[in-house]
Amino acid sequence: MQSVIHLVSGDETEHRTALNIARNLLEDESDRIDDVAVVAQAGGIHAVTSDGEHGETVRSLMDDGVPFMGCSNTLEAFDLAESDLIDGVEMVPEGAVEVTRLQDEGWAYLRP
Repeated sequence: MQSVIHLVSGDETEHRTALNIARNLLEDESDRIDDVAVVAQAGGIHAVTSDGEHGETVRSLMDDGVPFMGCSNTLEAFDLAESDLIDGVEMVPEGAVEVTRLQDEGWAYLRP
């Protein structure tokens, strides 16, 4: 199984919850989870900014193979640059389109 976590809210509690879900999926002992990905857009982009409080957790998840994707449209809307994000966050043109694409490929959708 593959799961995509959609970070949309700017709420810090939701950021923590989403990152905890990603970690829990990775540590699942049933061996049924193959891949976990996180797509950040709108207020959720703040979870993957280099000056945010979740940097260490995001880097740890990336080190364990979880790809993080940031929405280019969101960066423009929030007047952020790609350099404002944690190194390794992959840019996608539109977060919602990326989530939809992954769902179309069979990924389960999770949103805290």
